[in-house]
Amino acid sequence: MGLRYRVQVHVPGNRRRRMDIAFTKVKVAVFVDGCFWHGCLAHGTRPTTNREWWDWKIEGNKARDEDTNRLLAEHGWEVIRVWEHESAVDAAVRVRQVVEARRRPS
Repeated sequence: MGLRYRVQVHVPGNRRRRMDIAFTKVKVAVFVDGCFWHGCLAHGTRPTTNREWWDWKIEGNKARDEDTNRLLAEHGWEVIRVWEHESAVDAAVRVRQVVEARRRPS
């Protein structure tokens, strides 16, 4: 779609975390979340073996996602989360709309 972006950019406030895709000039962060690892309600599954550990792991991932969203918002970023099951075209259109809206003068 002709948009310039960077990949694997550090999250301000926590350099151990990275954005999947970053539109740095307009401060838009995009994350592509896997249904299993991020606990998608529609498609996420949990192994039956060692269930307690997997529940802890996936809930921890979800809490980290929320904390990352908070950190980015505090630094003026807008966060877009895309599920792996979403249409790539639909996700790209959504991202483009947000990026273009943030480019417009207030």
